[in-house]
Amino acid sequence: MPPKIKTQAFLATLPLFKELAAPELDRIATGTVELHVPRGEMLFQKGDPTTGFYLVIYGQVKLSFVTPTGQEKVVEIIGPGNSFGEALMFMERPYIVMAQALADSMLLHISKQTVFDELAREPEFAKKMLAGLSRRLHSLVSDVESYSLQSGTQRVIGYLLRQDDGGGAGEGPAKLTLPVAKAVVASRLNLTPEHFSRILHELQSHDLIRVDGRDVHLVDVARLRAYEG
Repeated sequence: MPPKIKTQAFLATLPLFKELAAPELDRIATGTVELHVPRGEMLFQKGDPTTGFYLVIYGQVKLSFVTPTGQEKVVEIIGPGNSFGEALMFMERPYIVMAQALADSMLLHISKQTVFDELAREPEFAKKMLAGLSRRLHSLVSDVESYSLQSGTQRVIGYLLRQDDGGGAGEGPAKLTLPVAKAVVASRLNLTPEHFSRILHELQSHDLIRVDGRDVHLVDVARLRAYEG
């Protein structure tokens, strides 16, 4: 069966594959499955075997695990254009987290054997895979550094500034919409929902932000950036 052109077109837009030639995209497309996942559906559970890795075309996927006390800890939120599952695929180990769609999502699942075959053929593809894994490792190290060295208030401010479409570069007001529920954001920042709410309330009391549901108005980006709590 020839690969679907639609799948090839999706692959060609992603950073990992955009420089590949048509024959290379053909080979990868034959081992790629298009998945439409409704909001709330689980993609896999902790302990499930890895059969490949995933790419998000649209939507959001939450990676998390449950602590011994029964609380969920969000490890990462994967958005469009990003991938997950590569590291454990290479290690040929079961998943150590669970994955759940936070919104109606479209994903591509690329089989492990397809990836291994392409790595054997194309050294440049191997370099791209390594670059993606290195970025993920850097992000995780940054998270650990943030949890260890920054206060909860600093983590929340940093997160809000990163969500600002202007990148926090302006000095006046700005508006943003939290991409996920507040409880998910709190877990991602290693905070309890109660602690996260208290920090938002504190920032509001200092007239640094205004919160309306998931909409957050940054009253003054420069003052918010300078606030130490």
